[in-house]
Amino acid sequence: MSHRSLKPAARLAAATAALFLLSLGASGQAPALRPPAQSVPASDGRFEYEGRFDFADRSAPVAIWQGSRIRIDFGGDTLSLRFGEPSDQCYFNATIDGRTSVVGLRRGAAPAGAAFSGLGAGRHSLVLFKRSEASAGTVPFLGVDIARGAAVWSPAPPRYRLAMEFIGDSITAGACDLDGPADQWADRSTHDNAISYGALAAAAFQADYRNIAVSGMGVAAGWVDVRAGQIWDAVYPRADSPRADPAAWRPDVVLVNLGENDDSYTRAHHLPFPEGYAQGYVALVRAIRAAHPAAQIVMLRGGMFGGAKSEELRSAWVAAVSQVEAADGRACHFVFSHWSLNHPRTQDHAAMADELVAWLRTQSFMQPFL
Repeated sequence: MSHRSLKPAARLAAATAALFLLSLGASGQAPALRPPAQSVPASDGRFEYEGRFDFADRSAPVAIWQGSRIRIDFGGDTLSLRFGEPSDQCYFNATIDGRTSVVGLRRGAAPAGAAFSGLGAGRHSLVLFKRSEASAGTVPFLGVDIARGAAVWSPAPPRYRLAMEFIGDSITAGACDLDGPADQWADRSTHDNAISYGALAAAAFQADYRNIAVSGMGVAAGWVDVRAGQIWDAVYPRADSPRADPAAWRPDVVLVNLGENDDSYTRAHHLPFPEGYAQGYVALVRAIRAAHPAAQIVMLRGGMFGGAKSEELRSAWVAAVSQVEAADGRACHFVFSHWSLNHPRTQDHAAMADELVAWLRTQSFMQPFL
């Protein structure tokens, strides 16, 4: 007798029985059912947010800048990260109990690597680190799902010695640092800010770290429309963004590395080096000083061809630095020796970080933090 000849109730019963038999599989044993998860919303006060987020909607704070971090401790052996729709591409390093994996988010696609299981019993620590830069994509964070009945805790306060902020372009963002022989921009999973020279230097001093950098950005000219003076204090990497509250987080040291794109863009287009570079650089540093009157400002140069070999950039940068240092006793400068033709790779960032850390250790303003 076919199912078609049965009455509706009988057909429903037969279909249910068939589905049950299929679920048994070859062993004939019913599979264990995973208990429903409990959600911890992003607005839960036990989450710790470090970085420049958009908190206009506390239930969905937007992760924006590279180097931004989200922390929470939780129990149970499972964890799922929940996000809203990304604006484009966003990649995170998810570190649970010291083990790191990559979480990938692309507009219109399901998250990759956002679910974890088999974590074992006891208390676990999660740190989410946004490794891809702000101009590549932003994403609302919605919270986490954990095992039903598992506990949630605020993470232990980090033992930071100082606060360091890096402002720059693709070099500082860590663009292309895991690429092969050629730079590529289609897949931002190979752009990892966590291994940039700034992140490495901050880690060497156990510093609370911030990174405000945009690939292609210059002071007076560049490969993107936005200029450094427009976004250094912005919530989003665009000129019309709301401004961040400078009192919300106070850096002890601000390090500025800008000029590579002013040089490379004008050189590629057979244009003279922008006349407004020195004036714009001085204005930028003065704006940073006004926002952070107690901070030490370090003006950096180098990492790629322009900073190392361009006489036009060197001359304009020296003029700007000299003007700043003449009027500001808490401003100084450092020039990298190491540089690369392509965007710095892992080994290049490590070499730059070693140079910067060694120099910083000799500076009087760093002695209270050592």
